[in-house]
Amino acid sequence: MKIEQFEDKGLSHYSYAILSECENKIVLIDPARDVTPYLSFAKAHDANIIGVIETHPHADFVSGHLELQQVTGAVIYCSKLLEAEYAHQTFDDGDVIAFGKIKLKGLNTPGHSPDSISIVLEHNGQDKAVFTGDTLFIGDCGRPDLREQAGNLTARREELAQQMYHSLRDKLLVLDDAVWVYPAHGAGTLCGKALSDDNRSTIGAERAGNWSLQEMSETEFVQTLLEEQPFIPKYFAYDVALNKHGAPPLQPALAGVPAKKPVELNSEMFIIDARPEQEFKKGHLPGSINIQNGGKFETWLGSIIAPKEAFYLVAENEEKLKQVIGKAAKIGYEAFLEAAFVIDGGHEQMAELNFAHFAAHPEQYTIVDIRNEAEVKAQPVFRNALPIPLYELRERLAEIPFSKPIVVHCAGGYRSAAGSSIVANAFDSKTNVFDLREAIKKFIS
Repeated sequence: MKIEQFEDKGLSHYSYAILSECENKIVLIDPARDVTPYLSFAKAHDANIIGVIETHPHADFVSGHLELQQVTGAVIYCSKLLEAEYAHQTFDDGDVIAFGKIKLKGLNTPGHSPDSISIVLEHNGQDKAVFTGDTLFIGDCGRPDLREQAGNLTARREELAQQMYHSLRDKLLVLDDAVWVYPAHGAGTLCGKALSDDNRSTIGAERAGNWSLQEMSETEFVQTLLEEQPFIPKYFAYDVALNKHGAPPLQPALAGVPAKKPVELNSEMFIIDARPEQEFKKGHLPGSINIQNGGKFETWLGSIIAPKEAFYLVAENEEKLKQVIGKAAKIGYEAFLEAAFVIDGGHEQMAELNFAHFAAHPEQYTIVDIRNEAEVKAQPVFRNALPIPLYELRERLAEIPFSKPIVVHCAGGYRSAAGSSIVANAFDSKTNVFDLREAIKKFIS
């Protein structure tokens, strides 16, 4: 038997291949949209993919389960509660998938979503591992507030938090301490709030160190779980619905993206400029938002641009353009791309901030702090700064006065590149807009 973990760092996502070496058969769990790594793994081991298990309809990424079924003939397994719209076999409490010396046993573990399942791997008659999806993470458990208005089966966050309390204790903590824990996410995901950097653990280690498994009342657990959860990106509900239906195959979807600059750009559509901020500020096209091609491009694209909102996407060369189109497709946003093309500049520019003047006279500027609420609360930086999180910035531009020059900052410079470009689009003709960039670190002790 072999367990292979696949990682998507940008989305902090883990997927898995379980290989029976005696029968050369593979079952996949929570695959990413790009199915190439799984097909390559199967080919390298001269094995067949016979099954794909979805622990729930994911909110933060598009799954490749339907394409894998179409390419390999594999059976898709998911909870009956999901009411999947693709051909599937239900997999709930008491259900078993047997191949080689392996048995995969279904557990209904609602909490993150009403239709969440976990999968216990038994090998040679002994429980060896549990794949916990977004129910149990390393150091944390899944957030319970993503299915109040998404999916066919909705539930209030308080109700799901109560279900999480019992799923953890009645379904997972009863497993042996030596059982390995393999979650669907690691640190950096927005599906939880306090995940460890570790990519696996054991039931025993989590029993000892995971806050959500400690002895406490249900009321205490619910209160703690609901406190200070991360924001919910605009695209999450869209991806739940898309995964419930099944996404179209990736390569044909990418091929359908218009890859040429239109003769005339629609001025009502935003241009997502993925170039480095230095290049963007030297010259860009009107209506551009600078979401740099970095580790969290997908998250911020889906937090700033709403589902079904058409947009352009640009980068500095063909290779980078291909990368960011692929990242957009991870969250299903290739469908909203009006066109994607390479640029080397533009007539619009952003002025550099006179840092010495700003440091000496911050009161002469309107300072917009686009960090998340918890960050602002934990570490205030500028007195009288206007706190508007980046994911709400477009909707709250009217709150920003333009009687003074505007300075936008985050915690390190990545988000402020996007935030300052959003503000500049709205106010640049009325006042100067500056990005504090990495200089913010000089004000954070």
